[in-house]
This record gives sequence, structure tokens and C-alpha cells, in this order.
Amino acid sequence: MRAVEFFVHGVEAVVRLFGWIAAWTCVVLVGLVAGDVLMRYAFSVGSVWLQELQWHLISPIALFGMSYLLLMGEQVRVDVFYERFPAGLQRVIEVTGGLLLLVMGLYIAWLTLPWIAQSYARGEASPNPGGMPLRWLLKSLIPFGFVLLALQGLAHALRQVFALPTRGE
Repeated sequence: MRAVEFFVHGVEAVVRLFGWIAAWTCVVLVGLVAGDVLMRYAFSVGSVWLQELQWHLISPIALFGMSYLLLMGEQVRVDVFYERFPAGLQRVIEVTGGLLLLVMGLYIAWLTLPWIAQSYARGEASPNPGGMPLRWLLKSLIPFGFVLLALQGLAHALRQVFALPTRGE
């Protein structure tokens, strides 16, 4: 039981860290967009690299944010029905959902590996002159984000199965 609790808290600490990274990436993104707009309209100066970076920063926000939302209990569910279910059924739904996220997250991560390997082998970069290099590095966030979601799904299911209390953080 102690090992399960240690595992769950460890996964949640990692997810919390990447949620923090996603949140600060939002702040950076807002600053980059504002700076780009200012430079473009005030000084008629633009940068393809900067515009691509703005688009690329959306990826870690979404990929890291989805596991953080599950951790914080902000996942999508039909509360109109869920709230009326008995506690036992709610628990079964939470465990089943967590295990489905585990399977789905690992499957999606596995599906993306050949695509990333191909991108890496080709040294894929932006096709635009002055664009961002190392596009494979951005693509590698996809399996990482889904593995993180899978781990949080497992931690979520374990928390429900063993009725672990939430930490007061």
C-alpha cells in the first residue's frame, strides 16, 4: 500500500511540474505574440522563426496541460448524471476512465514513434527560409505528453482503487 501511495504521489509531482511548465509556457507565448505584433506593426519587422515558435509553443501547453487537468479534477465528464450516481459507481467510472487513459495514452505514444524516428532521420526542419530547425524535437513532445497522460491516468485509477486521500496542495 505504501509503494502505491509513493508511486501515485511521485507521478502527481511530475505532472504538477509539467503543469507548471505549461502554465509558464502560456505566459511566454503571450509575451512573444505581443512582442511580434509590436515589432511588426510599429517597426515593420517580422521573423518567420518567431512566428513558428509561437505556433510550436501551443504543443507543450496542450500536451502537458491534459495530464495536469486530470490531476486537478478538471477533466470533462457529464456532471448532470455523474453527480447523481452513488459513490461506488462514481468510483468505478473513475477507475475505468483512468485505466482507459492509460491504455489510450500508451497506444497513441507508441503510434507516434515511427513518425518521430522518420522525422529525426531526415533531420526535418521548417520548410520556410529562416524557420525553426529540429522539428523532430517538437514532435517528440507528442509521445512524451501521452505517456505523461497515461501515467496520470494510472495514478488516478490507483488513487480511486485504494481510496488514497488527496494531498492538501
